[in-house]
Parts: sequence; structure tokens; C-alpha cells
Amino acid sequence: MTKQNWRGSALLNPVPPVLVSCGSLEKPNLITIGWAGTICTKPAMVSISVRPERYSYGLIKESGQFAINLPTEALVRAVDWCGVKSGRDVDKFAALGLHAGAGSALPGCPILEESPVNLECKVTQTIPLGSHELFLAEVVGCCVDESLLDSEGKLRLDKAGLIAYSHGEYRALGRRLGTFGYSVRKKSAPKKRR
Repeated sequence: MTKQNWRGSALLNPVPPVLVSCGSLEKPNLITIGWAGTICTKPAMVSISVRPERYSYGLIKESGQFAINLPTEALVRAVDWCGVKSGRDVDKFAALGLHAGAGSALPGCPILEESPVNLECKVTQTIPLGSHELFLAEVVGCCVDESLLDSEGKLRLDKAGLIAYSHGEYRALGRRLGTFGYSVRKKSAPKKRR
């Protein structure tokens, strides 16, 4: 394999594009964020990076809260559109025929009703980085569509039709290649026939 050396670049791919809702229930807004991630499990924490000139940056900074809404294949057009339009100029929920609901843990924070999973987040820290500011937030509530639960109550995100973003393209998630820990799991002995 021959490789070229490039200057430092944010080529970590694929990433989960998310629709972040912010503002108020009276005037909700959506912004597409490509740089979101899990940063801690106890307490459950996430991060998002937002440019300070974005309309949503001020809404999040002022309220100290936002919701990460996981988008599905059915929401891919909204993901793209909310990434190129500004909430300063247009009501994104109305323009796309989407619905804002009240969060369960943060009732003043809008969530996207059409998303199967909504993470309600309370900002704990902001870190200026350069072109973006990093918002660190505790996930204080999580709304999950009951249709994603199997008969034992286990979450089946594979049924949600979630998407990924890779180098300018939105992609559907594909087939399962393994499960956590499969590489070290002991194989069960084959059953003997009688």
C-alpha cells in the first residue's frame, strides 16, 4: 500500500450527522452537526462542536441546553437542509413540516418528534478551539421510540435506519460485521449427535 502524506486534516470518517434542536418550544431551531461524540459514560456525556457565528451557537450558549436527535434515512433531506440554511432566516421546523416537542428531563428544550432517539443535554463546559467551540454536556434524559424495543425490552437501533456521513456523502448503515467482544469470545463446542 502506497500512501501520500497530507497536512493535518479533520478526516475522521464516517461520522454520525445529528440534528441538534435548541432554542425554546415557542421558537425552536435545528442545526446539523457533523462533529458530535460520546465522551463519558458515568455520567453520560456528549460533545458537539459549533461555529460561534452560527445562529444556534447563541441559542445554546444562552440556554445552556440542547437535544441531539438521531436522524434516520427518512430525515436525510432535513439533515442536509438544516446544515445549509440558517435559523436566523427561516423556521426550519415549519419549512420541513417537522414537529418540536418538549423534552422529558428538560421540558423547556425542544426535541425533534420525528427522530426515534432524542438525547436531552445540559451544557457543563465550553471550550473555544479556533473555528469551533466545543460544548461538553451531560445527557440528563433520553427519549426512545418504543418501536425500537424488542420483546425483552432491548434497544434495537439497527431497526431505526440511522445514517452516517462520510466525506461529503450521506450513507445508510449496512450489515452487521460483529458484536462487541466477538473477537475474544470463546466459541461454543459443537453439539454431538446421538
